Amino acid sequence: MRSMRNLFVGLISTGILLQGATGYKIETRYPVPGNGGFDYVTVDSAARRIYLSHGNQVDVVDADNGKLIGTISDTPGVHGVAIASAFKHGFTTNGRESKVSMFDPSNLQLIRKIEVGKGPDGIYYDAPSKRIFTNNHGSHDISAIDAESGEVVGTVKAAGDPEQTIKGTDGLLYVTIENTAEVIGYDPKSLEVKHRYPIGVCKTPTGLAYDAKTNRLFASCRSQPMMVVMDAGSGKVIAHFPIGSGADWADFDPDSKLIFVSTGEGTLNIFHQKSADEYEDAGALKTQQSAKTMGFDAKTKKIYLPAAEYEMRPNADPAKPPQRTLKPGSFVVLVVSR
Repeated sequence: MRSMRNLFVGLISTGILLQGATGYKIETRYPVPGNGGFDYVTVDSAARRIYLSHGNQVDVVDADNGKLIGTISDTPGVHGVAIASAFKHGFTTNGRESKVSMFDPSNLQLIRKIEVGKGPDGIYYDAPSKRIFTNNHGSHDISAIDAESGEVVGTVKAAGDPEQTIKGTDGLLYVTIENTAEVIGYDPKSLEVKHRYPIGVCKTPTGLAYDAKTNRLFASCRSQPMMVVMDAGSGKVIAHFPIGSGADWADFDPDSKLIFVSTGEGTLNIFHQKSADEYEDAGALKTQQSAKTMGFDAKTKKIYLPAAEYEMRPNADPAKPPQRTLKPGSFVVLVVSR
């Protein structure tokens, strides 16, 4: 009896039992028409909408039943979407034309296009400063846009390729810098970079989540795939864990104290925060290959992951690798719940 008890305690301490304890599973799949590529997903929890970058447009679907509400067209190379509800404005990053589409969420119609830095990718709305921030890979900087007028009001010198952005309790915005393996923190009003933290244990950071209570950053890396816990006040690396390959997004649920990392390999890696400096692997949920990004709904605790099936075809040049093409009609949103 004692040996069984010791085994049970040992399994808990290693996090093995937590995989079942999280209760997360794939609930359903929302099929979405269209055959274009895809990237980020934005959940508007209050409006019950999901914004999906898809080809050269954004598909908007109902978060609760998957029905297509409409599309935001003419967004070449779209990556992300941000909603500034206070001003009834939405914004998309159109990487291929280095512009942002400012639209009306009520009818999804274009209001204006805004020229920003080259190759805008991730995007973030900061309510206190009333600004939209676009993470520009081509110009290695961040454009700040007034969310009401749509005017560009300044630039953050990121000195690298910024990816996912979160807001710290100190008022700074923190963002992963993909090509320099750093996390920087900048003032959304003065646009001055205040912190530049090297990650050290891994390269190519993409996803970034945050716990306001413990002031901890959770960064996911593609090279040497791992989830890294950092102190947002000092940049010190607290812990790190292996994850699936092709990580592109991270999120944190303060209620369950669970950290989520989505990967293109087809796993949703989940970690449990025991305390500010103690973490354990809660297991990985098998999702679908290509499901590299996710959106977390703080209201329902559901997770939405866009994915599609791909076909491999021989290259016309035998010396080159096979060509990967998206299988027509295979684009879906995986709905993960507990």
